[in-house]
Amino acid sequence: MEHLGAEELAAGLDAIRAAPAEVGSLEMLVRRPVVNGREVVEEGLLTADEGLVGDYWLARGSESTPGGAADPDRQLTVMGSRVVDLLAAGDRAAWPRAGDQLYVDLDLSIANLPAGTRLEIGSAVIEVTEPAHTGCSKFSARFGREALRFVNSPEGRGLRLRGLNARVVRPGTVRRGDAVCRLPSIPADQR
Repeated sequence: MEHLGAEELAAGLDAIRAAPAEVGSLEMLVRRPVVNGREVVEEGLLTADEGLVGDYWLARGSESTPGGAADPDRQLTVMGSRVVDLLAAGDRAAWPRAGDQLYVDLDLSIANLPAGTRLEIGSAVIEVTEPAHTGCSKFSARFGREALRFVNSPEGRGLRLRGLNARVVRPGTVRRGDAVCRLPSIPADQR
């Protein structure tokens, strides 16, 4: 796959910013059964214990937690479909290479979805968590150095071009094509 340059990436920002703010759609669902493995599925089960059932999140663990246990604040990763479509130059088959589970057409910016925001997808509800989701060396290898700079720039971080972390707060089934609805804010002491 040929990687886009800085100018081509910047030219896609208007389309990314035009993503819906309140109700979008689940464009792709990807299970990662093993490291670097990808399985595009039509539907999946989200649970508070496992995240996306069949995904390796729980077994992988995390360097950010004591004892290396899986980090519940990084249970799911959600990426904007308009961003990944730009990075993949319109090749939908290349989207899973980004390594996320949920690809949604929704404004993922910090201004629109601050930590604590809940999203209803199918019969499940997920909550946006605080840890930033940033590009890494694997992301650079898959989409290029300019793409890494693009998503990790101050503007890219504000828009969450690399996506966001979330956790499951209500288990349920999600399907490609489901609406992704931003729920009304709930005060922190009532969550």
